[in-house]
Amino acid sequence: MARKVVNRKELRAQVEAAEARGKAKAGSKEKPAKEKVAKEKKAKEPKKAAEKKPARNKVVKEARMKAYWGVFNSGMKRLALFEYADKKAADKKVQELIGSSRAHHFVQLVKEAIGD
Repeated sequence: MARKVVNRKELRAQVEAAEARGKAKAGSKEKPAKEKVAKEKKAKEPKKAAEKKPARNKVVKEARMKAYWGVFNSGMKRLALFEYADKKAADKKVQELIGSSRAHHFVQLVKEAIGD
């Protein structure tokens, strides 16, 4: 079903005519013309939006990282930590753990932040 097109100009004219009739009846209650005009101008002026402050970009301080070799079990639990230069020691530890418990263990690179 099609909707009836609303003619806003006609509706506005009807409202203004009704207001004029209402004001004519209340003639003695009208405000002085200057106040009325000033009030209408205020109502028509668009409100100014508050100025937005420029957003500051946060400077992200890059943390220094240090590399280690970690020995992990199959549940990703870190069992030992070796310096990066000691990969042979980490591999040796993995072989010891595999031989003793027959569970899967492995070596993985771990990077941790250096605290200043």
